[in-house]
Amino acid sequence: MEPITIITAFTGLSFIAYGINSFISKRMIREFKRWGLADKRKIIGVCQCVGGLGLLIGFEVNIAISISAIFIIIMMLVAILVRIQIKDNISDILPAIAYVLLCAIILYEQLYR
Repeated sequence: MEPITIITAFTGLSFIAYGINSFISKRMIREFKRWGLADKRKIIGVCQCVGGLGLLIGFEVNIAISISAIFIIIMMLVAILVRIQIKDNISDILPAIAYVLLCAIILYEQLYR
């Protein structure tokens, strides 16, 4: 299996898991309140699931990978800005930065391979 396949599957499954946790995890519900996004928690959870599913669907429908990678990059850039605004530690921001980089790799591979 190619590394890009592993990266894409990992990222897709991670976002599906994050999306589901936005609905059921008490910890995530508290985090959304802390971020000032409690009223947007459900739509963000749906967006996370859609982005993750799009990456997985992209194994069969190529354009879905590019669209989903861009979508996730935008979500993670906003997440980074929110965390900077609320003065989170860099260690709390690193996962969002990592997902921006992973999706940038996915997008690059999709567009330039």
